[in-house]
Amino acid sequence: MSSAAEHDRLAALYQYGLLDAVRPIVLDDLTRLATRIFDTPMSTVTLVDRNRQWFAGHTGMDANQAPRAISLCAWMIDDPRPLIVPDARLDPRFQDYSNVTGAPYIRFYAGVPLVNSDGYVLGSVCVLDREPRHLGEHQLSLLGDLSAQATGHLEAIREQNRLAVLDAELARLIRREQDLVSTVSHELRTPVTTMQGYLEMLAEEEDLAPYRRMLEPIRRNGDRLVRMVDHLLAGARPDNSPARADGLVDLAAAARSAVDTCEPLAAERGVRVTLTGEEFPAYVVGEAAALSQALEHVVRNAVTFSAGGNEVSVKIAGAKIEVFDQGAGIPAEELPYVFERFYRGRHAQEQAVPGMGLGLSIAWRIVNAHGGRLALDSAGAGRGTRAKILLPAATSD
Repeated sequence: MSSAAEHDRLAALYQYGLLDAVRPIVLDDLTRLATRIFDTPMSTVTLVDRNRQWFAGHTGMDANQAPRAISLCAWMIDDPRPLIVPDARLDPRFQDYSNVTGAPYIRFYAGVPLVNSDGYVLGSVCVLDREPRHLGEHQLSLLGDLSAQATGHLEAIREQNRLAVLDAELARLIRREQDLVSTVSHELRTPVTTMQGYLEMLAEEEDLAPYRRMLEPIRRNGDRLVRMVDHLLAGARPDNSPARADGLVDLAAAARSAVDTCEPLAAERGVRVTLTGEEFPAYVVGEAAALSQALEHVVRNAVTFSAGGNEVSVKIAGAKIEVFDQGAGIPAEELPYVFERFYRGRHAQEQAVPGMGLGLSIAWRIVNAHGGRLALDSAGAGRGTRAKILLPAATSD
């Protein structure tokens, strides 16, 4: 085997993380089964490293490793076919090996290579005896079956290792994102809050009355920056953050609060917002401010994507709230991603709709934290959207 091919083979071998590790029970069990089937005192699941062989599973061996120079299994690296040695003392390839002339006094050896899904020979499954023996075709087939089982176990171990690495990397990225968002939010909130304080002081000065028309846009944009910061902070919360149970929350009141908060935006865009069903109160256990915020994000999203003259309808039916709009709609291929943080659909990008793509993500997290479900469906681009929020209703004792 060329040095480049051996390098690739070793790289594949190291992905399993089994060298110098605790032997997996499942591989020890497999070698124990092999010794019973073939009535031999020894069996191994051998991984062939650069200068050694490592027994990832074994029965009847005194050590966990041996030099590659005396490894019968290593012969299958260059020739990946079953290797049958009836009597190692009579085989010129192995008769001088120290494990043949000395402990464990190998005479009989039968091994089948371990070939992974990428085609690399990792080692072998073998059975060994201190007495010369022969192996029939049926027994060789059984040993091949055991090798296939061992390969399956190794692949499962490799996948577990890959998932563990991915989980660790994902956790690192999430922490990094949260740290970044928190830092940016702090750096934005502090100066904006200071600016708003000075604006309020300036607005009270009678001598500056002629300039209040210019101060108002500054104040309005300052409020917008604060809302963006709040969205960033809310969007950085972990998905599994539980809701704080303040007590019973009146969903009708929460919906009314959300609609009232969105009225200025609706008036600015010429969109009418209606609320029905609030005369039939329904209660859920949770955090009133958070639920109002979730509903506000959903209603605001509907208003933002509605053209002037259209209507946004908010309907309450028990612990279910539905928000209908006649706006741009959502293409079917975008629906699976609408609750992802910072996701902005094609229409939002093309029409330069303001926002950071956090509103629906925040709403989804809040509803989910309350044990509820938020779902969106749309007939397609230009045909409006329906948002449905279903929460577990409070029950009396």
